[in-house]
Amino acid sequence: MRSDMASKRRVAVLYGGRADEHPISCVSAAGVLNAIDRDRFEPAPIGITRDGVWTVGGEDPRQWNLGGPELPEVLVRETSRPVLLDIAEGADGFYAGAHEDLEAASRASRPPVLGSGANGRSLEPLGHIDAVFPVLHGPFGEDGTVQGLLDMMGLPYIGCGVFASSACMDKHFTKILLRAAGIPVAPGITVDSRTLAGGESIEAAGDELVGLVREANLTYPVFVKPSRAGSSFGVTKVEHENAKDLARALFEASRHDWRVLIEQGIEAREIECAVLNPVDGEEPWTAWPGEIVLDKPADDAFYDFDSKYMDAAASHVEVPAKLDEDVLQRVRRTAARAFKAVDGRGLSRVDCFVLPDGQVLVNEINTMPGFTPISMYPKAWEATGVSYTDLITQLIEGVLQ
Repeated sequence: MRSDMASKRRVAVLYGGRADEHPISCVSAAGVLNAIDRDRFEPAPIGITRDGVWTVGGEDPRQWNLGGPELPEVLVRETSRPVLLDIAEGADGFYAGAHEDLEAASRASRPPVLGSGANGRSLEPLGHIDAVFPVLHGPFGEDGTVQGLLDMMGLPYIGCGVFASSACMDKHFTKILLRAAGIPVAPGITVDSRTLAGGESIEAAGDELVGLVREANLTYPVFVKPSRAGSSFGVTKVEHENAKDLARALFEASRHDWRVLIEQGIEAREIECAVLNPVDGEEPWTAWPGEIVLDKPADDAFYDFDSKYMDAAASHVEVPAKLDEDVLQRVRRTAARAFKAVDGRGLSRVDCFVLPDGQVLVNEINTMPGFTPISMYPKAWEATGVSYTDLITQLIEGVLQ
């Protein structure tokens, strides 16, 4: 049944999840929940544990940030209850079970299922859900899996659909789509870490990698990265041709994905452009492009996880980036083209390389960019004249039309 709270629309905010980006999702959700217009919307926070269990009633995510001694995490608390879905009921198919069911499922190493209330405990409807904001980063959230589930339930949701979400989660296929659309990307190769060198040894894999890099005419430094991961997890910069260094980098990337990219380092500035497309079918809007400026530069520095999230003094955001306006506009046009090339919807952040001659290459597309207080996406729109609260409102109202 629909909530009685006047004309407010109920928005389920999903956060946490099974990916490495779990803590970033938690802080992104905190930002959304603190900024959402509560005169228009009634948020219904649903936390997902690292094991994939959906919960309500646990720790209040609005207090989370990245400044504490520990990264935030969705944990099962004494007040937590499992969320159970009845796909056939769609917007009315969200139920809360009993805490005892959550504990029993945890002991059995499996999520609760609909009907677990058969032991004398009844399921409580969570009420009608008008839309879902899946503030989830990485696999099992940003890769089309949750989007497919919500499509099956007939629920409107913020963000890209199944195809764009899954294609952009995989950097290898993102590049294929962009090249097909005539959009330049950084030179690189893709390898299968499971079969490299026949699985003989990590040393043999390093020797083979050296040969593959030479064959592709890539110049050093190169970046070795997992194809399906975010927030710079598993990324290693290899400065010179060295079989052991390449093998170690491959091993680090393979901890996150068996498909690994080796990309040529580009002498360029990394410029990010926020794209907004709240109403499907309309032309996307682009914000002023921004740049992450490292405040603690070093010869081998790049924008890694700590620079992004853990060290507030390591970097700062400049929007618009200090580039000529014609270059900024070229980035905006390229970002809009890339967004449409992958069948984007709702929002994305398109990360680009701007070469010294002004040429623009697309590095990757994030279909659910970070919404933390220091994230580029909301900061870019604020600099373009759209407040954090208005941005969230436009995204929600766009899918409710």
